[in-house]
Amino acid sequence: MVVRLADVAKEAGVSQATASRVLNGSSRKPAEVIADRVREAAERLGYFPNAQAQALARSSAGLVGLIVHDIADPYFSSIARGVQHGLAGTGYQLLLSSTDRDGEAELAAVRAFMSHRTDGILLAGSRGLEDDDVLAAAIGRYQDNGGRVAMIGQPLPGAGGIEVDNAGAAGLLADELLGLGHRRFAVLAGDSSLVTARDRVEGFVGRLREAGFEPEAVLEGAFTRDGGHASLRELLEALPVGAGAEQLCVFCANDVMVLGALTALREAGLRVPDDVAIAGFDDIPTLADMHPSISTVRLPLEEMGRSAGELILAVAGVGERSVVVGEPVLRESTARVERRATA
Repeated sequence: MVVRLADVAKEAGVSQATASRVLNGSSRKPAEVIADRVREAAERLGYFPNAQAQALARSSAGLVGLIVHDIADPYFSSIARGVQHGLAGTGYQLLLSSTDRDGEAELAAVRAFMSHRTDGILLAGSRGLEDDDVLAAAIGRYQDNGGRVAMIGQPLPGAGGIEVDNAGAAGLLADELLGLGHRRFAVLAGDSSLVTARDRVEGFVGRLREAGFEPEAVLEGAFTRDGGHASLRELLEALPVGAGAEQLCVFCANDVMVLGALTALREAGLRVPDDVAIAGFDDIPTLADMHPSISTVRLPLEEMGRSAGELILAVAGVGERSVVVGEPVLRESTARVERRATA
């Protein structure tokens, strides 16, 4: 039997309007002794409040939407975990949409969250170099109607959030690698149409050039594990590596590309770091457990998500932006190795 609100009201000896104010979160609540009686009646009868009725009662759906490019990517799953922590104890529930880096899917997710009356929308991940006027317009309408929007990783016009200084952090990593004595460099650049990939590559290569070094190759590809695998195989066909060649240091524009590149190196019978040193960017959770452990730029991914979750609920500060600068972390994959003369 379906238990209705009217049944709870009758059981508690109150009007249906009073029962609704107690169970659906209205700001107009009766005396606590009456509210306790209503909640006890609902518990006895097994009544569950209607989410739509709750939203109407408190003028809030109690929902926050998070849009990521790929939930299987540890970068995004770490951010999602952080957002959950930021919302913990607030009464808000998190809705998640993964778009597989498809612009139309991202726009559809924004519209779906708008139709579900979410109180806020978080967008995590890199923006494309081309302005997305349709997405910006949809978000603008959402904000005009009281919705809150924040970005994680890349800014969007009219929205605050957590921004990453990708170029600056990549430059810091280049400094550290130069300090270890690395002199031969190659870059697996990922997708150059993404702002994140472009900024990381420009920051890294720019610092090398300031120090008087030019990368021997800059290869574009997918900003994914498979992209790293394919780009590293292409690199091995283009440059002398191993077999007496001076050690090559490869910078990958993100850590999941490193994972694919490591597989390609193993398939080619090459050793890290003896033949090829390798470094990434993000410090996804599994990276330090790899063998050898992988040098990278550490971003506080969970903390970024937590801060964004808190920000989306802070109406006064929702338009603010904070900038995160990553920290280079040197591990076994870029250990100093005596350079060998080319045969």
